[in-house]
Amino acid sequence: MVLRFNILWFHSIDDEELPVFELIGRLDEDTIDSRLLRDNPLGDPSRRPVWVYTPPGYDGGTTRYPTVYMLLGFSGTLPLWHNRMPYRQPVPELIDGLFARGEAPGMIVVYVDAFTKYGGSQYVDSPGTGPYHSYLCDEVVPWVDAHYRTIADRDHRAIAGKSSGGLGAMITPMLRPDLFGAFATHSGDALSEAQYIPHFLWAARHLRQYDGDIFAWWRDFSTRIAFTRPEDERLLELLGVSACFSPDADGSPELPFDPVTGALKPEVWERWLRWDPVRMAPDHAEALRSQRAVWIDAGTSDEWFLDLGAQAFRQTLTTVGVADDVVRFELFDGGHRAIEYRQPLAVAWLAERLAD
Repeated sequence: MVLRFNILWFHSIDDEELPVFELIGRLDEDTIDSRLLRDNPLGDPSRRPVWVYTPPGYDGGTTRYPTVYMLLGFSGTLPLWHNRMPYRQPVPELIDGLFARGEAPGMIVVYVDAFTKYGGSQYVDSPGTGPYHSYLCDEVVPWVDAHYRTIADRDHRAIAGKSSGGLGAMITPMLRPDLFGAFATHSGDALSEAQYIPHFLWAARHLRQYDGDIFAWWRDFSTRIAFTRPEDERLLELLGVSACFSPDADGSPELPFDPVTGALKPEVWERWLRWDPVRMAPDHAEALRSQRAVWIDAGTSDEWFLDLGAQAFRQTLTTVGVADDVVRFELFDGGHRAIEYRQPLAVAWLAERLAD
């Protein structure tokens, strides 16, 4: 499949340069008032934005469409989908172009918000952050089916995401194969020892200036401009994932490593490993074998070694009996960032697979 990129012309309005682009389909920016997220541990809003794209021809018609749910990576919020890099178009525009040119069957695309105070939910239910997996499955999906002309069954419903969103895209069909019959993961979190252990060691060095106390760093981070220090991104991720995977009884995040030496805390680390898709797969083999389509990709120079995670997950799918003709696997040149152009490719592929 060839993905076409359009060079956009610009015009001046009140001395501001704005891109000239109009979707052929429609993107609705809606809100869900979540019952499940009320009184969540971090006090995050329970009213959540959800964006729903309907393809050209939807308005005025009666046709029902398959659906794909799009999950953001860690620290991502929905406005990120509108970000415009030089010489590149945002994902919603690229997806719209695919459908407008007839390069893929029509599909409804749902952009899901699962942001938290600590940067993300990993799309799991956790006493440290809230029931975000249940929110996605038991509130967002039924809401979309009730408000849009979806084909409301798992054989015509997919989920896709990058990074932490890729993790959500892998684990959700394993846990809820009744809802999702296909998925795509782009540089998704997998093979935890490769992804995280190097960063635990760097984090221990970062934490020296905070006397080994990640909450001292958090207090400092919360009172200044974010991401102005080299340790910010790594420590935020480890704090946020700890809140999701290894909260204490009171919901407080517990790091899976000694903050002074970087040595693993085996019991806490084991809680993280339970969410590793590579390790989850054997226990959910039947759910994985039931998938109609699985897309896996990653960049060969991924900074979190998620290319190795992608390879390990692909091998595990073979081991548990997922048919080769169901899987699309690719390693491409590049790292972890600026790979959003991969997502429309997967959406088009999923649309073809779920059209029947």
